[in-house]
Amino acid sequence: MVALMALAGLVCGDRIRALAASYRAGDGEPLAPARPWPALELVTAAVVALAAWRAGPPYACFAVIAVALAVIDWRTSTLPDAITLPAYPIMALALLPTGALPRALAGGAALTAVYGLLWLLRPEAMGLGDVKIAGLIGMAGAALSWQALVAAAFCGQLLGALYALSLLVTGRGTRHTQFPFGTFMLLGTLPTLCLAS
Repeated sequence: MVALMALAGLVCGDRIRALAASYRAGDGEPLAPARPWPALELVTAAVVALAAWRAGPPYACFAVIAVALAVIDWRTSTLPDAITLPAYPIMALALLPTGALPRALAGGAALTAVYGLLWLLRPEAMGLGDVKIAGLIGMAGAALSWQALVAAAFCGQLLGALYALSLLVTGRGTRHTQFPFGTFMLLGTLPTLCLAS
């Protein structure tokens, strides 16, 4: 099963590469030539296989969505609704057989509310796309456990804070420098899934 999931991830990684190349930056301007994503297919295959092995096959679906959104956000600073919104019913269907869908929906609503409040308080520090993906992260984490939801949310914040600190230390940014925070939110969820027992 894990081998099949890895193969599916390999195929999805190829599609993610093409999908990411089709999006433009948030201001609509064409991007500079994309930096190569070495072994994106292999990374996607590994993440999908690990998520399916450790958390269960339904989480392979979230792993593909998370990698796609993380790559697009990093490259364009956008989290397209065309991927984010359909991901909700897809995730719900994937989690339905686990019996954890009610908890997943509650977790998704809770994390969306938290990020929605943060966005209302400081809209210049966070995009609305980050609020939208918070629900997906909440669903994936809460379906495992409430502890996993908290860990996923914390890891995303921690990774984002560490990246911001690295920008300050290296002089590549200031306290007001914006960066694609959604990428770190999603990356913070993946270790939670991969370390699930």
